[in-house]
Amino acid sequence: MVNRLVVAAPASGSGKTTVATGLMAALRRAGDRVAPFKVGPDYIDPGYHGIATGLPGRNLDPVMVGEQKVASLFVHGSRGTDIAVVEGVMGLFDGRIDTEGLGSTAHVAKLLAAPVLFVVDARGQSRSLAALLHGFRGYDPTVRIGGVVLNQVGSERHEQVLRSACAEVGLEVMGVLPRDPAFSLPSRHLGLVTAVEHGPEALAAVDAIADAVAKHVDLDAVRRLAAIAPAMAVPAWDATAEVAEVPGEPVVAVAGGAAFTFGYAEHVELLRAAGADVAVVDPLRDEALPEGTSGLVLPGGFPEQHADALSRNAPLRAAIAELARSGAPVHAECGGLLYLARSLDGVPMCGVLDADGSMSPRLTLGYRDAVAPVDSVLARAGERVTGHEFHRTVLTPAQGAQPAWHWRGTDRRPVAEGFVLGGVHASYLHTHPAAIPESVARFVRACATAEVTYEATR
Repeated sequence: MVNRLVVAAPASGSGKTTVATGLMAALRRAGDRVAPFKVGPDYIDPGYHGIATGLPGRNLDPVMVGEQKVASLFVHGSRGTDIAVVEGVMGLFDGRIDTEGLGSTAHVAKLLAAPVLFVVDARGQSRSLAALLHGFRGYDPTVRIGGVVLNQVGSERHEQVLRSACAEVGLEVMGVLPRDPAFSLPSRHLGLVTAVEHGPEALAAVDAIADAVAKHVDLDAVRRLAAIAPAMAVPAWDATAEVAEVPGEPVVAVAGGAAFTFGYAEHVELLRAAGADVAVVDPLRDEALPEGTSGLVLPGGFPEQHADALSRNAPLRAAIAELARSGAPVHAECGGLLYLARSLDGVPMCGVLDADGSMSPRLTLGYRDAVAPVDSVLARAGERVTGHEFHRTVLTPAQGAQPAWHWRGTDRRPVAEGFVLGGVHASYLHTHPAAIPESVARFVRACATAEVTYEATR
């Protein structure tokens, strides 16, 4: 059994990422083996969690994978650790719009039977904090709020008043963080700068947060809270049990590096379980695909921040275009979709798709219930998936002659999106492979039967 807790807050911007990341790092420094998790489809916070713990940051998303898989994915990701810290999303009860909290932090806390450490931005608050805490505790008593971390506290007197408010409702204060800009992480147009992009500064930021948490949060109190979680009688998710191994061990290249960081750890685990020989390629540095590549995965990320550097790597762009033209399987999501386009913000990309990408003033964000309109290397026509869009770019046109997905927009109008072209499946839609392991197996089978493999020396 792994002790566990969920870090939640009344609203976004309260300091969840600061507290969760700092807790992970401070507990690790103190000798604990810490398993890091994030509620929802976030790709950025898990990168900082990885720095803090030395383990892959993993996501727990009932909307994407179904609530029946959340606990088993948690057990899988926490094996061999002493304590798990789960960072929440938005406010405690904020889930998918038009549902009763589906996918919320509270939903995940209940699925894990995990207590909640509640982070409150205390700016502008004094005794009214008691009413806020009372309301959140009473809204759903099955969610156990077991302690409070006060963030952005202005003075000793302010701290005293806030502690008295917490005592009124019987909640223990487990930490008090003063106002300090050193605790913040750098911002970017979709949230935070990814850890891999920020490099040494990301390491320094995590170190500063760990210092603050170690100094201002009672780690023993946090451990005691995590220890009240009951044992979980749930088997661990197992990639090898999810997919059948394909003979042949095809080489599947997966894009990584600073431009392509939006992926799930379970994706590579499933690819390998299905028999793929996974090789990482960095489009910012590598001028060739791995020898023998017969399939390519291009995950999301921030290629728009690296467009010039990606464009300058003409040899790799040409190699990817040639691989795609050969009919080899190519799975591209969001940032990968942009990389396959003819251009991005006016500079050449791979030219696989007859479309052009550009930045947009509008953020596109939300879950989509999608259906595959045609057979592809990922799905059969008619198969359904719940995915997530998260981008501030647009592609013109938004779909090819054979779209990758159909869904209905928030106005209920039909939407056709993405491209199915030969062996290419490219879309803005992020999917979670643990929800659709048969899609990964289908992709690897297509790679194993590809008639052409990449030869770097030709």
